[in-house]
Amino acid sequence: MDYMTIDGRCVPIEGEKNILAVIRKAGIDLPTFCYHSELSVYGACRMCVVEDDRGRIFASCSEQPRAGMVIKTNSTKIRKYRKLIIELLLASHCRDCTVCTRNGNCELQNIAFKVGIHSVRFPNNREQVPIDISSPSIVRDPNKCILCGDCVRTCDEIQAVGAIDFAHRGSKMEVTPAFGKELAETDCVGCGQCVVACPTGAISVRTNVTDVWQAIEDPNIRVVAQIAPAVRLAVGDKFGFPKGTNTMGKLVAALRVMGFDKVYDTNFAADLTVVEESKEFAERLERNENLPLFTSCCPGWVKFCETKYPEFAGNISTCRSPQGMFSAVVKEYFAKQDAEDGKKTFVVSIMPCTAKKGEIERPDNFTDGRQDTDKVLTTVEIIRMIRQAGIKFDEIESEAPDMPFGIASGAASIFGVTGGVTEAVLRHVSAQKGHQVISQLSFSGVRGDEGIKETSVMLGDREVKIAVVNGLGNADKLLKAIKAGEAHYDFVEVMACRRGCIAGGGQPLPIGPRTRASRAEGIYAVDRESLIRFTEDNPLLNQTYQDVIAGKEHKLLHRSGH
Repeated sequence: MDYMTIDGRCVPIEGEKNILAVIRKAGIDLPTFCYHSELSVYGACRMCVVEDDRGRIFASCSEQPRAGMVIKTNSTKIRKYRKLIIELLLASHCRDCTVCTRNGNCELQNIAFKVGIHSVRFPNNREQVPIDISSPSIVRDPNKCILCGDCVRTCDEIQAVGAIDFAHRGSKMEVTPAFGKELAETDCVGCGQCVVACPTGAISVRTNVTDVWQAIEDPNIRVVAQIAPAVRLAVGDKFGFPKGTNTMGKLVAALRVMGFDKVYDTNFAADLTVVEESKEFAERLERNENLPLFTSCCPGWVKFCETKYPEFAGNISTCRSPQGMFSAVVKEYFAKQDAEDGKKTFVVSIMPCTAKKGEIERPDNFTDGRQDTDKVLTTVEIIRMIRQAGIKFDEIESEAPDMPFGIASGAASIFGVTGGVTEAVLRHVSAQKGHQVISQLSFSGVRGDEGIKETSVMLGDREVKIAVVNGLGNADKLLKAIKAGEAHYDFVEVMACRRGCIAGGGQPLPIGPRTRASRAEGIYAVDRESLIRFTEDNPLLNQTYQDVIAGKEHKLLHRSGH
């Protein structure tokens, strides 16, 4: 086995693609801005520089390890070099850290402290430019950009959208949409993965916290909350709970203390989605039309398909997302009471997703011209509200959601992970029921975080071919294969974010491998511990169809115009 020497210790080389990986394996955490294992090597930030035994300084992320190399990671020269880099970055960076959305969770701030920056010698002579607030999902503040390129490569390499890129040269270089456009004028799908990648506050989630507080304080408004499955596994991250802890009960209690009138579970609407999507799939199979059926739960994916592959728009399920179904049903449920009380029902959905903020503004998600979901709060925003209210989240006693939309199946809970929608639908359409069927489906190939998964199941005497995709770059590959006739499927689930909603753009950061694995396991634990494992066994589902939805299925549960 080959070895290299790092800070006086022999470290084996075991197939690592760069020296940085070997250094981190040795237990040394070099700071980086532009390096991500899932992105191409860029080598721009130079924070991971090291020194070899000949005094040569180079970026460890872009150098291959070789046997016999002698590397220093913390020499006097290196420390001085890193400190100067941070000073120069701060010299052209907005320094209003106390009011920045990333204050306390900013990589630039953290690394500046780590390398010992206590003052900046250079004035900020960078020209201030307007903040882009055109997108309903994302705010872009170029004044905080350090040109690391993480957002550019994520948008291009992971998501295949390419809404932003580098422009100009030298001191005039900036990250921007083409031709100086605003983000809303581009093909941006609002997935928020650029927010996840950005190490500073240059790209952040557009917040609706103030709007929700105002609604809560209005006596003429009934404020109703719905909580998505992936949210309950991430809120606890910022309150000292182990990664992946299900804090649904505490979140429900906190929302009530904050003033929400009703708190429901979006998982109930996920059960509605299973029923409606299964019906639609069966009809398409029978007619052999518009196949494959593409799932419609993810608004980032829907917009991507409509924008980049409009020829496949007819293949997207006409079902609204669980968020859209829930809001329409809730407003229908309270319509009579609203008229009697002289109130307005205001629906707030708490989501792991930034694209949901754009989805609620789409006219095809309205009911008779009415916007059903009034505001979307991401997981990060609800954490902020809990802190603003002074609630001791770790101490508050758990409470159950309100009825009649507080009971859901375990199948609904797994919508938060890639493959979850497919598995829930397969449980529903399976002729046989029971734990053995659930176990078989869990090993059928729909689980796991691979970018593209393929499987097939028998429905009656027909073999149904299925693909499960996460990450829009992978969706792009699959659509190209389908378009070229190289791949054929009957059912395709797509989630815009890699690994699904557990790693959505509105989730707390960082979202590393351990966090992702813990959240996914937490989702599956909710399913395993549920009394109801199949959608059709939800007793409140049939009651809701009978009392609220009857005769209005297409109006309330499907996108208008489809």
